[in-house]
Amino acid sequence: MSDINANFAQKILSKVKIYLIIIIILSVILCIYDLRWIAPAIISNILIIIYTIWENTRKKNELVNHIEEITMDVSTASKSTLVNSPIPLILIETDGNIIWRSKKFTESFAGIEINTYLVPIVKEIKLDIENRGSQEFLKQFNINGKTYQIRGAISKSRKRDRRKQKEYVLILYFIDDTKYNELFDKYTNSTTCIGIATIDNYDDIIQRALPEEKIEILSKIERIIIDWAQDTGGLIIKNERNMFIYVFEQQYLSKMEKDKFSILDKVKEIETTSKISTTISLAITNDGKNNYEKYKNALSSMDIVLGRGGDQAVIRREGKYQFFGGKTLETEKRTKVKARNIAKSISTLIQSSSNVVIMGHKNIDIDALGSALGMYRLTKNLEKDCKIVTEPKGDLLGKFFEELISIPEYNECIINEEEAIKIVNDDTLLIIVDTHKSSYVEFPSILNAAKHKIIIDHHRKSPDFIEDCELSFHEVYASSAAELVTEIIQYAKENIELSLIEAEGLYGGIMVDTKNFTFKTGVRTFEAAAYLRKFGVDIIKVKKWFQADFVSYNEISDIVRNAEIIEETIAISKCNREDENTGLICAKAADELLTISDITASFVMGKIGDKVTISGRSIGDINVQIILEKMGGGGHITLAGAQLEGFSLEEAHDELIIRINEYLVETRG
Repeated sequence: MSDINANFAQKILSKVKIYLIIIIILSVILCIYDLRWIAPAIISNILIIIYTIWENTRKKNELVNHIEEITMDVSTASKSTLVNSPIPLILIETDGNIIWRSKKFTESFAGIEINTYLVPIVKEIKLDIENRGSQEFLKQFNINGKTYQIRGAISKSRKRDRRKQKEYVLILYFIDDTKYNELFDKYTNSTTCIGIATIDNYDDIIQRALPEEKIEILSKIERIIIDWAQDTGGLIIKNERNMFIYVFEQQYLSKMEKDKFSILDKVKEIETTSKISTTISLAITNDGKNNYEKYKNALSSMDIVLGRGGDQAVIRREGKYQFFGGKTLETEKRTKVKARNIAKSISTLIQSSSNVVIMGHKNIDIDALGSALGMYRLTKNLEKDCKIVTEPKGDLLGKFFEELISIPEYNECIINEEEAIKIVNDDTLLIIVDTHKSSYVEFPSILNAAKHKIIIDHHRKSPDFIEDCELSFHEVYASSAAELVTEIIQYAKENIELSLIEAEGLYGGIMVDTKNFTFKTGVRTFEAAAYLRKFGVDIIKVKKWFQADFVSYNEISDIVRNAEIIEETIAISKCNREDENTGLICAKAADELLTISDITASFVMGKIGDKVTISGRSIGDINVQIILEKMGGGGHITLAGAQLEGFSLEEAHDELIIRINEYLVETRG
């Protein structure tokens, strides 16, 4: 207030000084012309100065009084506004001491032990002040069943000498957001979700079921799907012979999650005299600006589900996928007709390209390299320039790679990343084998550089699949990528003669991925192996390439010996080795653990640099792919892997235990 008064007084005095100076100057001029005016001028100026001082003092006092009245009115209005604020308001210290509260605050929280809510609020705000230097705050808290948006700022700060710590006085506004949140939830719950349901083995039912049983089986499946949709008040329409489109409100989505899509089990429980397994797949999403976008996203989600073997459901939200089910082992579904069509399409794409580059996955193994060699021979047979880009590490390829590069032709066709980048142009065709994940290709730079791509893979489809491919031969029912490539060669129009090393590489890929033809084999697996034998494959020689040496065998024995057993049938162990061959040792040890009686699943982990690699194996009772997928990995029901960055072995072990328990809770209901 004193500052305001001083400013006004200063302005008044400044104007008076100017007027007096002008009068004095005029008086002096008058006296110079006539000396008789000196005495009257002096007297007049003195009187004028006295009057001016008196008058200015009076006016200044009037102005000051007027300003004080206005300020008092404003201050009173401000205080009245705070006291009678329609928003609950409080002044509180960060030690929990309440200095003042508004009338509305008292009314809003009457009958509530408000201190129990205020203490954690001010503690959190104090931490923000000390850690982030925050001066203003916006928090959300639930108080007695209502949601409040708490806004505030620091009013002042002071030190407590006794405790030698700084306390702050906060002014906090409590805005009741309960109705807004209820309205927002109501709006969100009423938004549309689009779902697609597919009968996985429709063709099997049509081809294998007894004539009188076909309609009965399909009608039972349709009835289960329709009843399930009606429980949520949704609309379901049969779009194709084996596909349904389902529209419903989002409020029912959480109910489906809690139910864990039990509809999958209901369909599998349908009994058939023909012993046909009945399964369905579901894809649901709320992603999209409009219903058409949601429908397109549901279709792409269904592609992922079917690429994982079907018999499962997926929910896509904000670009992320949540999977349910997937407990059934994949069954062979592809046909020779499809293999012929794929072979023809691949040949056409190769012929229309300027050159071909073939690439596998990180830590390339015999399945990837054998598949690459098979595609190399097909490309060379079509008289196109072809290179295989890889930089093998460790002993995953055994002695096979040493023998391969000893042959001049293959030593020349196998190049590194730097050389490959130089030959990739707008018309280059990139063939990716044994992976479909953009994060798992051996050289992402080459993936990004190539405009035309083909994928040949057998792993269950992952959300980070490579998009914009010219062709994707993705068969989750195959034992290996080598099996798929063998079929392409076998059914290609061109008469392709594989060299012995190429045939042995393909055979080795099938043999290693099937664990000597014991896991995930089908009729087509043995047909592919028989076809490769025609080229003179020496089975004993191939087996010797991948035999463990004496030191490695002892390491594997130690890992098996030190394994811990959880849930009576799951073995977990650690590999103490820490080099580029750790992954291979872990995989072999996991295989070895599975040969022990009563062990249905095994996990072995080891350290490679700053990553922990985990190999998972199962006889089929436990889906190791779902468990390791929760940790960023993938694979198949019986064979999967994952790599964790920034984890110690102990942390990875604890995380694995958590994920196994989650899986067991989900599957046991």
